[in-house]
Parts: sequence; structure tokens; C-alpha cells
Amino acid sequence: MESQLSTQMLISPMLIIVLILSVHTFAQEDMQFIYNGFQGSINKLHVDGITTIHSNGLLQMTNHSQQLSSHAFYPHPVIFKPSRLSFSTTFVFAMVPQVHNISGHGIVFVISPTTNFQHTLPSQYLGLFNNSTNGRSSNHIVALELDTVQNLEFKDIDSNHVGIDVNSLKSVDAASAAYYSDKERSNKILLLNSGKPMQIWIDYDEVEMLLNVTLAPFRDPKPSKCLLSKHLNLSALLLDTMYIGFSSSTGSEAASNHYILGWSWNQTGKAQNLDPDKLPPLPQNKQQKLLFRNIVFVVLLIVVILALLGIAAALWFLWRKKYRELLEPWEKEYAPHRYTFKDLYVATKGFKNSELLGVGNFGKVYKGILPSTSRQVAVKLVSHDSKRGMKEFVEEISSMTRLRHRNLVQLLSYCRRKGELILVYEYMPNGSLDKILYGKDNKSKLSWSTRFNIIKGVASALLYLHEEWEQVLLHRDVKASNILLDAEMNARLGDFGLARLYDHNNDPRTTYVVGTVGYIAPEVTRTQQPTTSTDVFSFGMFLLEVGCGKRPIGKQSDNDDEDFFLGDWVYDCWKRGEILTASDPTMEDDYQEKKLELVLKLGLLCLHPKAKERPTMRQIVQFFNGSTTLPEIPSDYDIDSCIFFEEG
Repeated sequence: MESQLSTQMLISPMLIIVLILSVHTFAQEDMQFIYNGFQGSINKLHVDGITTIHSNGLLQMTNHSQQLSSHAFYPHPVIFKPSRLSFSTTFVFAMVPQVHNISGHGIVFVISPTTNFQHTLPSQYLGLFNNSTNGRSSNHIVALELDTVQNLEFKDIDSNHVGIDVNSLKSVDAASAAYYSDKERSNKILLLNSGKPMQIWIDYDEVEMLLNVTLAPFRDPKPSKCLLSKHLNLSALLLDTMYIGFSSSTGSEAASNHYILGWSWNQTGKAQNLDPDKLPPLPQNKQQKLLFRNIVFVVLLIVVILALLGIAAALWFLWRKKYRELLEPWEKEYAPHRYTFKDLYVATKGFKNSELLGVGNFGKVYKGILPSTSRQVAVKLVSHDSKRGMKEFVEEISSMTRLRHRNLVQLLSYCRRKGELILVYEYMPNGSLDKILYGKDNKSKLSWSTRFNIIKGVASALLYLHEEWEQVLLHRDVKASNILLDAEMNARLGDFGLARLYDHNNDPRTTYVVGTVGYIAPEVTRTQQPTTSTDVFSFGMFLLEVGCGKRPIGKQSDNDDEDFFLGDWVYDCWKRGEILTASDPTMEDDYQEKKLELVLKLGLLCLHPKAKERPTMRQIVQFFNGSTTLPEIPSDYDIDSCIFFEEG
């Protein structure tokens, strides 16, 4: 009995030692792998969320679903100990947007201590963190983001960048997506959401503690110069065993199909090259094929009907005379940007008053549902301004349909009929800001955080119009009634009826004053020459409007006979050292004093009578982001010289 017991006691430790050695040997064998496509890998990868693997081996991370996450990880942990921290990896990816050049967030390569991401959020959190875990040092996560949505919360540099993330989505280093062409010896821009496959290489040198990231179009050789190079001490960031893989997510609006075509990993040297001929192809756009077939069918059907019906068809067109549009020969090149009058007539139920959303200085706006797509839109009827050529006006409309910014109301299309223009915009379910700001029953929706988010959104939109788009676009009518609110109460700058386009480094051509009383910069009536500074002046009045809850001009109260000028009043409060007394009393204590003071003081700076003394929109955005300190209001500032003019 004692002999048997001794034998069992000897065997048990030996079994433990064997198991430990087996695990260690298994980890060593897993130091490199390669997937030229993921055929048969459904049991060789750890996947969750909306991740799918196609029969041809294509790994699809996201689809057109909204607000969902996806993950795909190598199923076995990888050892990261001293002398085993170096690694080399490469993968081929593609981002195919649902709408051209509009994406739904991005793809992230992740080194994580876990594959359990059930408490994370989609959208801007990319399925990695949530609002409480983002930024925690206990995350032990190192990631590389391929981001196609600029998020100011995380200080993204733009909407098309590659970033190195450590425990947070605020990148420790980032660069706009590009690659170095050895043939041309210059950097070339890459559009991540172009729908085209691209390859990325990530290499870490443990000795130099250097992480290099290189990007290139698919099938191009690896460039000699990397896109990012960052010193990181991974031994202080990673645990002994980690998981490697990918994370992605969709947002609440435009979505994208994110794909991984192949992946290679090595911890003992350079990652094996992927075989381009073995990687799975991207799926064809079935919707386009179906649309083409439908178009061919419709065209053939129309030809047959015209041939058979003849005179009956002509009579039918005469009967539908009320749908007739005006389309001149020069306008045919802009036909893709047009909706038919018939569709807009049906969408608005014949422009009935029951569908009327509002009446402004430049026309009526109706709610509509397009019969072809069931999409909700806002349809605006505008009388054509005879002082401008119709061709020039249509050219500008065509240009503005290319505007793409999350804080702009998207101009979708237009239609022309006789002397009337019909503009079609996105529909904003929460209407205009002024109706909530001045409505007695709606102010409860405007907490301080909502107001500040609206202000930052409008500032971002104006910066895009002034500096970041292909041309300079002056809005010339920034005010609360032209700020629309989407379903999530995000600001959308709209109503471009007075806007002017011109090339960078040129001046706009105009010979008359337009705008709204209280928002027009004083120099405009003298020079009749609007500039970006005139938009800044209007934005300054808008800041005071939102912060104080009062219109720029009018009466202080129903019993007050004296004219009230909001700029004068806030300026007087500032001179007394009591600028916060100008704030909207309906906010009560629901505001941050420093931010509210920033908004009111910045409003006064934007109203400076001298255009050159006003900040630019870029500086304004920097003030809001905290990257630049707001200067003091100058002592020679004289608000009384800000004379307001009526609309021209």
C-alpha cells in the first residue's frame, strides 16, 4: 500500500511538469502563422458580433447594420515576455462604404489581454471601450486604428487617418492615410474608405522599443519609408500572454462593409508575405447589378409603351402638364443632381400646408417622403434671384451637393420649374434651434451640455466651409433659425440661400448687402465685400444667442419700450465683471461656469468692430478644444460701433 501511494505521489508532480512543458511548447509553436484567406477558419478564429467568414475565405467584420460591433481574434494567446516582445505582422483590408466616401467608423488591429468585449460600445468606441473604460491604464491594450470618421472627443486629426492607441482612443501618434512611392519619391494620399484593398505592415523592435507602421495599395511592394514611427515600451504595457486580432463597429448613420482578406504574423522575424493570388476577391456590388437590370428593363418597357400608345402617351404628358420642369441644354450636365418635380410634388402631397415646416425670408419649407426610396426630406421652394445668372446659381448648387460634413445639412438635389428653384435637403426631425431656444415648452431640451455641443458643431462646420473644403464657402446667414437639429440633437448648419462660393486665395464677387438684422458685420455695408470674418461676426452673435437665450435685437421685455441690443448688454455685463449674469436663466445651475464664460467672451471677440481683430474659425475651434487659450477682450474694444443693418 505504501509503495503504491509513493508511486502515485511521484506521478502527480511529473504530470504537472509534463503539462507545463506541453503548454510552453504549444506557445512556442504558435509564434507565427499566415492566413491567405480564411477558408475553413470559422473554428480557427475567435469571432463574435456581426463577424462572418464567406465561403471563399473573406473575413467580413461589418455590414450595413447600425450600432453593432464585431471582433475576430487568433484563438490562442501569444506570449509577450522579455526577449519575445518583438513582432512583425501584415494584413490586407478593404472598407466599402454604403454611400460613396461616407463611412461608418473603422477597423482596429488589437493586442488585448482578453477576447471578451461584451461591455464595449460601437460607433466611435470601435467595439474596444465604453465611456468609462476608455483611457484606463488597466486596459493593457495596444491598438492600431484605421479611422474614417473624425471624432473631436478623441482629438482625431481628420476623417482619414491611421493612429496608434494605448489604452484609449486618443491616439498617442497619428497620421493622415498615405504611402511613400519609391518610384516617384513622394508621399501619396490613400482614401481608406475608397472600397479598394490596401495592405498594412506593423513591426515592433524590442531592442529599440520602436513601433513602425507602413501602408500601401494592395499588390504594391512595401514602401521604404513608414507612415508612423513611435517609441513604445511594450514591456510596461502588455501582460505575459495577450490575444491578437481585429475589432470594428458601425454607427447610427452611414455604414460600411469592412473586410480582412489575409493576415500574417511572426515573432521571430519578418512576417511571411501574403500571396495576392490566393487572397479572396471582394464581393461584387449586387445592388448596382440589380439597379442596372432594373434600368434596362424600365427603358425597354418605356420604349414599348411609347411605340404602342403613341398619341395616347402624348395626351398623357399633356395631362401631366403640372409636373413639367424647366431643363435647358446647358443644364443637362447637372441632371444627375436633380429630382423630378413629380417626385417632389408627390413627396409633399402637392405642397400641402399640412406638410409645411416653416416659412423664411427666402421661401417655404415642406416635409416630404420620396416615393422611390421612402426617404424623409425637407423640400424648399425658392424664388430665383434675378440679380444672379441662373447658370451660375445651378453651378453653385451642384458644387454644394459635394459638401460632406457631419454638422452640415446635406443638400441632396434640386429641381427647376419656371422662375422657381426647388432645393432638397436632409430632414432634421428636431427642427430648427430657434424654435426650441425661444419656445416656452421646449427649453427643457436645451441643457448646457446640449448647447455647448451645438456650438462646437456649428464651429466645426464653418471651419470646414472656410478652410477645409475644395473652395471657400461663405454662409452669410449664421443664426439660430438656420441651425437644424437631428434626432440626437446634433447641430446641422443649413439654409445656404445666401451662400457664396469662391476659390481659395481669391475674393468673392458681390455687389449688394444681404443677411439678417442683428447678424450683419458693420464693414459689409461699407465695402459690400463679405469675407470669412463676416461669418465669424454672425457666429459671435449666435454664441451670445445660445448662451443668453435672447435674440440679438428687440425688446428686453414686453413692457420695455427701449430697443435691446444683445451685444451691448453682454458687453456691459463684462465691463462690470458680471458676464455670467447674462446667461440664460432657464439653465439655472445646469452649466459649467468656465465654459459658459468662454462662450460669452468669445462671442464678444467675434463681434469686434474691426474685422482683422476677430479670430478665425480655426482659432475658435482651438479655443473650444482647449488647445489655445482665449485672449482677453482688448481695452479699445467698442461695442457701440457695431451698427446693425437691415437685410439687402
